[in-house]
Amino acid sequence: MGCFPCAGKSNKKGKKNQEKNSKDQIPSTSERLKVNSSVDGRKDASKDGGSDHIAAHTFTFRELAAATKNFRAECLLGEGGFGRVYKGRLESTNKIVAIKQLDRNGLQGNREFLVEVLMLSLLHHPNLVNLIGYCADGDQRLLVYEYMALGSLEDHLHDLPPDKKRLDWNTRMKIAAGAAKGLEYLHDKASPPVIYRDLQCSNILLGEGYHPKLSDFGLAKLGPVGDKTHVSTRVMGTYGYCAPEYAMTGQLTLKSDVYSFGVVLLEIITGRKAIDNSKAAGEHNLVAWARPLFKDRRKFSQMADPMLHGQYPLRGLYQALAVAAMCVQEQPNMRPLIADVVTALTYLASQKYDPETQPVQSSRMGSSTPRSRREL
Repeated sequence: MGCFPCAGKSNKKGKKNQEKNSKDQIPSTSERLKVNSSVDGRKDASKDGGSDHIAAHTFTFRELAAATKNFRAECLLGEGGFGRVYKGRLESTNKIVAIKQLDRNGLQGNREFLVEVLMLSLLHHPNLVNLIGYCADGDQRLLVYEYMALGSLEDHLHDLPPDKKRLDWNTRMKIAAGAAKGLEYLHDKASPPVIYRDLQCSNILLGEGYHPKLSDFGLAKLGPVGDKTHVSTRVMGTYGYCAPEYAMTGQLTLKSDVYSFGVVLLEIITGRKAIDNSKAAGEHNLVAWARPLFKDRRKFSQMADPMLHGQYPLRGLYQALAVAAMCVQEQPNMRPLIADVVTALTYLASQKYDPETQPVQSSRMGSSTPRSRREL
């Protein structure tokens, strides 16, 4: 769930406003007004699970240390530039949770900590991770989330050990559709809209049944309102996922998120990483590799993840790649609205593929001719 700036170094994730902090550690007045306006706006967002109050619980550092057995290595789930994530059990409720302990010298700053607590306290949707609470004892900054048993989407797509189960086509489409629905809630149901700004495979967490939820909201920004078309901000995000216009100008729009989603969808379909320097020259950047292939439908089968072993519906592959291609258009106004992406992917996810009764695609390069099923 780590994050790196598109250009230069970044701070990642901010702070809760109940602390004794110096003025340079909290948002400016204008920022606080923006947050306050978001609070008021989200009181009307209950249709999709919006909340009219901050529901996050305040924990003491002692409680969270006890939950993780004093942050023992055996409880460690993962780590990155922001700090470490532990699996813990809350003594008060016996509930299993994920506890993110922010590195005091890491990428996640006080402002981003505040943004994450506010955003996840005020935004509620089946495809957004639930924030249970936070801790801000002294200089300690910790976030407590619901535990997502299957880890991140990245864990199931990239660098898999030989014994790990690969995602089948149906599961991939289910994850893609669910992640799109979470983004649609932020863009269309939240008021004012929220630009996620950090959509990547490591920030899509998976619960039982591979139910996807967006996580890591420290970089989220309130979107443009009224006649404004964008918000201007320091360029932050993850290399390989940033929309080109945002990386170049710092002008952030809802379509910036759509581009990032397109990259994620390409990863889901192809099994490739957004940036992979182990690939041959010209294939390091996933979008740059895919763009020439988008122009020739006969090459679409070459883009399917080899780990699918041809077990996918050819028409479904074509349609999913067409959605991805639209999302990663160079020009923002050429990209679809996330609501249209949701419609397309919800349909694709509903079209279940059964390799026992439906054709398995040829694995020969360039061939997309269905054939009868054979042992793989």
